[in-house]
Amino acid sequence: MKVTFSTPVAVLFDRDGTLIEDVPYNADPALVRPVAGARRALESLRGNDVRLGVVSNQSGVARGLMTERDVGRMHARVAELLGPFDDWRFCPHLPVDGCRCRKPEPGMVLDACAALGVRPNRCVVIGDIGADVEAAEAAGAKSVLVPTPATRGAEVAAARVVAVDLPGAVACAVALLRAATS
Repeated sequence: MKVTFSTPVAVLFDRDGTLIEDVPYNADPALVRPVAGARRALESLRGNDVRLGVVSNQSGVARGLMTERDVGRMHARVAELLGPFDDWRFCPHLPVDGCRCRKPEPGMVLDACAALGVRPNRCVVIGDIGADVEAAEAAGAKSVLVPTPATRGAEVAAARVVAVDLPGAVACAVALLRAATS
């Protein structure tokens, strides 16, 4: 079904555990496996002119477990499997670095919205942990949590919108965007 939005809208995705299966500190594109239903869910958004981005913490860079080039190779593999994204953001810092980009800080979300030409209140962030939800809310965006075994119960309880899988999260995002633009 075609959805028409009166203003530009975007959905930003966490990468590991949300778009692809989480392999801790993965620097090997051969290990990338999309989560169930990811390609179809993303295509439904693209077909409705929703701008798509990825916002991902990648502290493996600061830990010396991967390089920024490795992160780029991973992003290329994700795009190969799931189709193009309009914007890619990642934070290479450690949690203790206190940077503005590492989720739960809002920096990546704000920067992605600016690059996509979308106001944060016309954006939904989909992720699998509380830091994704917190970054969205701190930026003024909406959020949808898709719990995995790594998601803590308190994070699920604190989330305003929870979906059982990525296709369900995309459906929730479309509903949130409709409400935000009507």
